[in-house]
Amino acid sequence: MRRKSKGFSSEEKKEIGMTAEKDDFSDWFTQLMLKAELADYTDVSGCIVFRPSSYAIWEKIKVLCDEKFKKLGVQNAYFPLFIPEKFLVKEQEHVKDFAPQVAWVTEAGNSKLSERLAIRPTSEAMMYPIYAKWIRSWRDLPLKINQWNNVVRWEFQHPVPFLRTREFLWNELHTAFSNENDSLNEGKQILGIYKEVCEDYLALYGMEGRKTEKEKFAGAVFSEKLHYVLPNGKAVEGPCFHHDGQNFSKAYDIKFLNKEGKNEHAWQNTYAISTRMLGVMFAIHSDEKGLILPPKIASNQVVIIPILFEDTKASVLKKAREIQDKLKEFNAFVDERDNYKPGFKFNEWELKGIPIRIEIGPKDIESNSVIVARRDNRKKETIKISELQKKLPLMLSDMQKSLFERSKKLFREKVENADSLEKLKKVIEGKKVGIVSLCKSEKCEDIMKAETNGAKALFISEEKIKNEKCIICGKKAEYFVYAGKSY
Repeated sequence: MRRKSKGFSSEEKKEIGMTAEKDDFSDWFTQLMLKAELADYTDVSGCIVFRPSSYAIWEKIKVLCDEKFKKLGVQNAYFPLFIPEKFLVKEQEHVKDFAPQVAWVTEAGNSKLSERLAIRPTSEAMMYPIYAKWIRSWRDLPLKINQWNNVVRWEFQHPVPFLRTREFLWNELHTAFSNENDSLNEGKQILGIYKEVCEDYLALYGMEGRKTEKEKFAGAVFSEKLHYVLPNGKAVEGPCFHHDGQNFSKAYDIKFLNKEGKNEHAWQNTYAISTRMLGVMFAIHSDEKGLILPPKIASNQVVIIPILFEDTKASVLKKAREIQDKLKEFNAFVDERDNYKPGFKFNEWELKGIPIRIEIGPKDIESNSVIVARRDNRKKETIKISELQKKLPLMLSDMQKSLFERSKKLFREKVENADSLEKLKKVIEGKKVGIVSLCKSEKCEDIMKAETNGAKALFISEEKIKNEKCIICGKKAEYFVYAGKSY
């Protein structure tokens, strides 16, 4: 049995429903954030409120990562928000890169502080002087400390909710080892954890790649990140692994007595995943009707909407609650509000991204069946109530896989080979990412960015270079890179 749902009235749609097309990405994404009640603006530019629905997803990501981190011996701790300037300036490459982004505290009440305090843009400068106190012997290693916190980075002009904000949430995992080999092996493990969470739960296809020297994390030996491409053709850097070698341990004097009784500097890594991944997931999966959430990351997989009439209201609500009890494993809930019509509720939960909607009315009870609608493809089917517990897991699993495959398809459609600067310009104008051959000159990267109005080297491709030339200077190319605009 199928029924027509009454949608929003024109006035309701204007106030509540989505009106922007996804091709108009900026307006569409803003509407999605506000109307799906994911976040809200504040009076501080670039600082958003994470509403309960989005923050619940972040909490789930934290739990997933934490469980996997702890199996590798990682412990959680917390370090202060404020960093004395004397600590920040110890690693010159690090401070040079972060200096424009740092917000400073200079006064307390009516008094000037004797030393400026940086509001952390990242925590190396606060954590590593403490590491230097804690690490004395090889027996103190490895040291694996993680913190879930907020950071502030100020220097940019156009904030975008979730994707580019001045304050954001993340984890900082900082590890120290007695040898380089162990630190490098850990890098593969942690990046693998991030990839598993992003693929298996957020249903996001991304590519892992090493940054060029110009684009690596300031102070690192090398940086590797997961990268994603949005529908508007812009790239987003996802979870990261920075191998710091002994750069920071030498700057902050993190030394240990090895088994031979000699002093050595520790080998270090840093890692992070941030709330930026929420924005990536919302942007890639959602549509003109609103939010689409992968079932494994959604707080509620099922909403039950009773079709209520005065003479059958009690029996329909009773049956809806029975179904809710049977579907506890999916965090199912009944929308019992009697001041909204069913069509309004259909559209509201479609807007807010609940993966499965179950519709039940008096005629459905007579046939012992319900109407089940998927949020991703909006298909409906009639399912016997007795078969829900068997069929819903299959439906949700298929939805999870389908969203991942769509994400992979989008990524591949947004990438194109470009064998010249002119071809790259056309690729970027077409809202895509180009694969180009470059030498290792930072000057060539600067020219490429200037000539394409902002496309940078995103990461180095695994494809081996043969006899290709750098598309900028014409000299022998050292590698292929993915090049594009990014947040």
